[in-house]
Amino acid sequence: MLIRVGHSPDPDDAFMFHALANGKIDTGSYEFRHELVDIETLNQRAFAGELELTALSLHAYAYLTERYVLCPCGASMGDQYGPMVVARQQLSLDELRGKTIAVPGKLTTAFLALRLCLAAEFPYVLVPFDRILDAVEAGAYEGQRVDAGLIIHEGQLTYGERGLHRVVDTGQWWHQQTGLPLPLGANGVRKDLGPRVMSDVTRLLKESIRYGLEHRAEALDYALAYGRDLNRGQADTFVGMYVNDWTLDFGPRGREAVAQLLARGHQAGVIAKAVTPEYSA
Repeated sequence: MLIRVGHSPDPDDAFMFHALANGKIDTGSYEFRHELVDIETLNQRAFAGELELTALSLHAYAYLTERYVLCPCGASMGDQYGPMVVARQQLSLDELRGKTIAVPGKLTTAFLALRLCLAAEFPYVLVPFDRILDAVEAGAYEGQRVDAGLIIHEGQLTYGERGLHRVVDTGQWWHQQTGLPLPLGANGVRKDLGPRVMSDVTRLLKESIRYGLEHRAEALDYALAYGRDLNRGQADTFVGMYVNDWTLDFGPRGREAVAQLLARGHQAGVIAKAVTPEYSA
């Protein structure tokens, strides 16, 4: 049975899917075909249910509950760290309000977290995630002004090399508010596959994650190809931030963090309806 898998071309996702992508585990009667696409594109494609297994922003999941359930493994959790806003000069959080911010997508959890952090709508420009640092440096993107940028993925480790300044870390802010890690991304498996296939796919995803963690150097070699200017030490650090025990299983605190994020998003009027997250077996 063909299982089309969508995930981001990033070192943490590459590390997580290494075993599945490179035949390191026995998948039995399932053939996994991988499509590497940025997370906002995956969020949009999920509305059509194009992929049987796909990375999702937790923000996007709020609108996809009829089509996908969450896998209890495969999470990206920021435990007192997460997406950051950076700017060309030092800014306070109050000074950030009203500034035009480059964001990687309206359905990203980073966008939701920043919206909650600022407690208000803000002007933004949609910019591909891997061009946000360039846009902040230039002060513009395709003719639109950019005062600051909301960065995800490896830019969190490299923004200082460009002389940029951190304004706020949404993962730190979230922890101060809730005492919980910030759940950013997850993997969704399509409901119409049925309970047995959903369970099998979830099990194989977990085996792939465990293989990477148990064969770290090998999986990191594969992940480095998606590191975009990260050296091996930086890539190892970044993978450790987002592929860890939280990734093997959300656990009770992780599930509580997901529920809190979705509830607070609804209370703030960012998410249209109340959402109770569902997980595959």
